[in-house]
Amino acid sequence: MSEKELAGKVAIVTGAGRNIGRAIALALGHAGAAVVLNVRSNKSEADSVVREIETAGGKAFSIVGDVADEKTASALADAALKRFGRIDILVNNAAVRREKPITDMSYAEWREVMGVILDGAFRCVHACLPAMRENGGTIINIGGMSAHIGSKDRAHVMTAKTGLVGFTRALAHDLAAEKITANCVVPGAIDTMRPASSQTPAHHLTHGTITGERGKPDDVAAMVRFLCGPGGRYVTGQTIHVSGGGYLGS
Repeated sequence: MSEKELAGKVAIVTGAGRNIGRAIALALGHAGAAVVLNVRSNKSEADSVVREIETAGGKAFSIVGDVADEKTASALADAALKRFGRIDILVNNAAVRREKPITDMSYAEWREVMGVILDGAFRCVHACLPAMRENGGTIINIGGMSAHIGSKDRAHVMTAKTGLVGFTRALAHDLAAEKITANCVVPGAIDTMRPASSQTPAHHLTHGTITGERGKPDDVAAMVRFLCGPGGRYVTGQTIHVSGGGYLGS
């Protein structure tokens, strides 16, 4: 990859305040893209990412809002067009990763996860497509390894993340003629910062890697950056695992 292979491009990254989303926003910014990033509520985290991109000579702007709300998706697309004039890249990373036994799960808890992960991706795609159709572009949906290997107490998360795989394939077919690619990048066991009150995901405890180490957010961001660049234009409709061999499937 060249140092600024995304110069002149504009990217939207949801769930970009911390961990994998933050790394993706920074990677795309360092590659030359102007970045509109979204966080659900923590504006200070968003501002920190914006400052880091700008300090490195890039352009960035943040929008606070829940992507499950149609207004947030529209605000992201409108901000990208107003400030930077186009939309080339959409990374649907926003997610809620609760753990709860299905016997104790309420429908409201089920819908909260579906609303952010699956409905949020749909809303953002719909909001961005009119602009993306003008120049072609790239859609990246961030999946989850538990959707492929299974895990306890994650029926809602696993169902939503599995839905992203089907959504990705549908987008690849529907948008190929308009030179828009769509891929699903699936992180494995990635070392991320979590609140002290949260537990390590169950599948991290039961599934290892063949490399003997856990990945970093930058490992996932590097794959996203490649797919958004000129070297990734012939890749579409794929589910790509970044897991250190934690998942070996077709």
